[in-house]
Amino acid sequence: MSTPLKIGPKSVAWLRQVGIRSQEDLAAVGAVAAYVKCKRAGFRPSLNMLYALEGTLLGCHWQKVPEARRAELSAQAEAQVALIPPSRGRAAALAVSAVRDVSAEAGEAAPMEFSFGFDEPGSSSAEDH
Repeated sequence: MSTPLKIGPKSVAWLRQVGIRSQEDLAAVGAVAAYVKCKRAGFRPSLNMLYALEGTLLGCHWQKVPEARRAELSAQAEAQVALIPPSRGRAAALAVSAVRDVSAEAGEAAPMEFSFGFDEPGSSSAEDH
């Protein structure tokens, strides 16, 4: 069984849409590549999302990611995002208004549950957005 991502619902929705559905998927591609995938898909992830993805991988809150590591992540992401060709009049991906667990077996899809400790600097879990 895969470990669910412990980040905010909008970030989870964006990541799911680019094929990253679990912490194992995130670990396989890395924080920077996941961030860049979201950018390529037309989403507008913040640097805080990038740091939260790294925090998720490190098992800490995004604000606990060392400043030097944040600068390194930011530089890597900026270099990769610069390689993305400009859009040619294509609309960005649609806004995410709700997140539902579509893997529910019976009846209507149930709302997904999220932990929002990412906004709490004292939180020991790695969460974002």
